[in-house]
Amino acid sequence: MTETGKRANNATISDLGIKHATAHWNLSPEELADIAIKEGQAILTSTGAINVKTGEFTGRSPMDRFIVKDTVTEESVWWGDVNLPFSSVKFDELHQKMLQYLQNKEIYVRDAYACADEKYRINIRVVNEYAWSNMFAYNMFLRPSNSEIQSFTAEWVILNAPGFMADKKVDGTRQHNFAILNFTKKIILIGGTAYTGEIKKGIFSALNFILPHQKNVLAMHCSANVGKDGDTAIFFGLSGTGKTTLSADPNRYLIGDDEHGWDGDTVFNFEGGCYAKCIDLSAEKEPDIFAAVKPGALLENISFFENTNKPNYEDDSITQNTRVSYPIYHINNIAKPSLGRNTKNIFFLTADAFGVLPPVSKLTKGQAMYHFISGYTAKVAGTEAGVTEPQATFSACFGAPFMPLHPTKYAEMLGDKIDTSNVNVWLINTGWSGGEYGTGNRISLEHTRAMITSILNSELENIKFTTHQVFGLHMPNSCPNVPSKILNPKNTWLDKQAYDLKANELANAFNKNFDQFADFANNEILDAAPKAIIKS
Repeated sequence: MTETGKRANNATISDLGIKHATAHWNLSPEELADIAIKEGQAILTSTGAINVKTGEFTGRSPMDRFIVKDTVTEESVWWGDVNLPFSSVKFDELHQKMLQYLQNKEIYVRDAYACADEKYRINIRVVNEYAWSNMFAYNMFLRPSNSEIQSFTAEWVILNAPGFMADKKVDGTRQHNFAILNFTKKIILIGGTAYTGEIKKGIFSALNFILPHQKNVLAMHCSANVGKDGDTAIFFGLSGTGKTTLSADPNRYLIGDDEHGWDGDTVFNFEGGCYAKCIDLSAEKEPDIFAAVKPGALLENISFFENTNKPNYEDDSITQNTRVSYPIYHINNIAKPSLGRNTKNIFFLTADAFGVLPPVSKLTKGQAMYHFISGYTAKVAGTEAGVTEPQATFSACFGAPFMPLHPTKYAEMLGDKIDTSNVNVWLINTGWSGGEYGTGNRISLEHTRAMITSILNSELENIKFTTHQVFGLHMPNSCPNVPSKILNPKNTWLDKQAYDLKANELANAFNKNFDQFADFANNEILDAAPKAIIKS
């Protein structure tokens, strides 16, 4: 057994049950990139970042994510299609198999932590089969100092072995890949998939249980930034709605782009990096993200221009879900440390492909809780196999796959914080206007940025609002630097009757989705549901 690198006093890989392995502890991103290139697993790109292919899986596999059902979780986890139970006995057996698999291998160990607010910090030890996976862990988790590493004690352990395939007939998994959380033993097992997002989302899922359930802290799938006057803004949204793009504001300091906690006073980043989508990335549209792709960044599943190592961000031949991870310090305007106070505005982002929702609207508390539980966006043709027309997509709390508790638990916490913080909540449609996808046009990023800037500058406080007939949303009649015509979506449709029909179609989809939560929701939330004029 050989162990190299910086590690805590007396810590060895055998402490984790791995024998006869060559363990590299806390290597620098430069060292890890060099190893990945030498082993033929990565290509150095013209940007200085490395690019890897994650193989069979280019995204998460939600149906293969499990939680061990035991005395800690049995009565508190919201079991069902999102949170799938796993036997503690099967977990122990699979754990031992993974430890045996990692024996005699060259492995990479990372000591890191989550939660920028020290009151909630958890120490994590990540063990990776691949050097570039360990580089991802460096980028995405918070990085202890050299002196902190000397006295580091891990609370949670992640074992990540993409080459280890489960036997579903024996191991209790659905197929050969898996991500399993054990809250009693504080261990996460990830195998059979090289998609790095499973690593960060494993800890995110853990925090989404620990913080609300045990600390009364709202865990959020969101980005956040803070203004020069100290006001914090929170951005919720599913993939493709602009969460990362819109929070990277040159006039504000980025707290983080994906995972945060809010204890009522402080909004704090769980992470130490960003994991941004790269499809159609350009310096013009997303200058901060584009500039962050440099040495130390890890590109995933990117193609190149022919006979070059220059990334072709428009190429989706491998996947639409091309990604880059980079440490947050690759962004110029960041909050140090990664937290903010004085939360003033919350934005719910949705890419409505039906062209129904207004580009900006203000929500009541009840509407905020309703739309938070709903977590709506839409898929458009071509983004997934079999999707040939717009499809409504709902993900509770804008992150259902990572929420171990019932969605109403998170919504009630959000409602409490809206009350105590006197925060404004806005629904921002970054999708279509003038018709649905294929007929209308995507709302311009320039106009969306102008709407958000106006809100952050308190320029909509004295504006008159119109109430949407079906959704009850409060739409401003004017907004600086935005054509007034587009603020009421019905005005952008040539066929007003077609708009009404489509609005009713979407309202019925909302109500049908919400049926599963209705028995747990209070009257304030239920009254905020859209009122379809024509029932489906």
